[in-house]
Amino acid sequence: MQSVLYEKLAQETPEEQAILAGNQAVNKKMYTDMTSDFVVQSDKFLKDELIMIRKHPRFIDFPKHTHDFIEMNYVFRGQFRQQVADQKIHLKQGDILLLNQHIEHELAACGREDIVINFIIHPAFFDYILSNFSSGFIQNQMVQFLMNSMFNYDQYAQFLYYPVSGSARIQEIMEQLLIEMMNDSILAKSKIKFLMGLLILELAEQQHQSQQNATQAAEHAFVAEVFRYIENHYKTASLQMLAAQYKQSSYWASKRIKTLTNANFKDLVQEKRLLVAKNLLMYSDLSIQAIAEEVGYENISYFYRLFKKKFNQTPKVFKQQIRKEEI
Repeated sequence: MQSVLYEKLAQETPEEQAILAGNQAVNKKMYTDMTSDFVVQSDKFLKDELIMIRKHPRFIDFPKHTHDFIEMNYVFRGQFRQQVADQKIHLKQGDILLLNQHIEHELAACGREDIVINFIIHPAFFDYILSNFSSGFIQNQMVQFLMNSMFNYDQYAQFLYYPVSGSARIQEIMEQLLIEMMNDSILAKSKIKFLMGLLILELAEQQHQSQQNATQAAEHAFVAEVFRYIENHYKTASLQMLAAQYKQSSYWASKRIKTLTNANFKDLVQEKRLLVAKNLLMYSDLSIQAIAEEVGYENISYFYRLFKKKFNQTPKVFKQQIRKEEI
C-alpha cells in the first residue's frame, strides 16, 4: 500500500506544475485574503469541514506566515526543514509536527522525493477529543496544547514535535488517514475524523509514558484544572470557588494563574463567555438579552461593550451580518 500511496502522492499537483513552469513565488491568493501579514486562512480550505488534508507543495520555499487553524505536518517520504519561531526543525520520514494558530514558521523547499502532508484542523474539532482524556492525562503536553489552542486567550505560540517513525501503531494510523484522503466514499470524512482523534490519543499516550519534571507536572495540572473549571462553569465561575478546591486563598490562585498563563482569571472567564455568546449568535435563535444571560451577564450594556471590544462590532450588528449571509 505504501508504494501505491507514493505513486499517487508523487504526482505533480497543478500548483506544483505552475512552480516548475517558472512561477517561483507562492500564490498568496490561494492561502489568504489579507494584504499585509501573511496569515493562511482556514476559510480557503475548510469551508464547512473541521479537517482538510492536502499535500504540501514541493519545489518552492514557503515564506514566513501564521495561520488561523491548527496545522499538522507529516513526512510521508523524505524530509522537511523549517524554521519554527526561533528554532530550526528537521523532520524526517515518519515524523509529525503540530503547530497552533499563533506560531510563526517558514518552510524550506521540498525536493521531488520529499512528500509532506499538511492537515488543516479547526480548533473546534478538539472539543470532543479533549473530553475523552482521563484526569490522569491532565498534565500532558498534548492536553495543554489543545486547551491553549481552543481557549485562544493570549495568542501563545506553541508547537509539538513527535519523532515517531519507529512507532508502528502511529504509522499505521497515518497510512489509513492518507488512504481515506484519497477515498471519495460517503464515509471517508467520518473515518478521517475518527482516525485523527485516535492519532491524537496515541500521541498523547506516548508522551504520557515518558517521565516529566515533577514541578512542570504540577503546574500543567493546575492550569488544566483552571481551564476545565472555566469550561464547565463559565456562567458562574468565581476565583473564590476555584481557590477553595485547593484549600488556598483567592490571592494565591490569582497569582498562580497569572504566573502560569500570563492572564487574569477574569480575562479567561470573559474570553470563554464571549466565545460561547458568539456561537449562540451564529447558531441559535435566542435574543441578545437571553444570550447575555445565558453566558453569565445580567447587564446587557456591559455585555455589548465587552463583545464590541472583543469582535469590533456589537452583537446586534454581528447577528445581522450572519442573517444576511444566510440569505
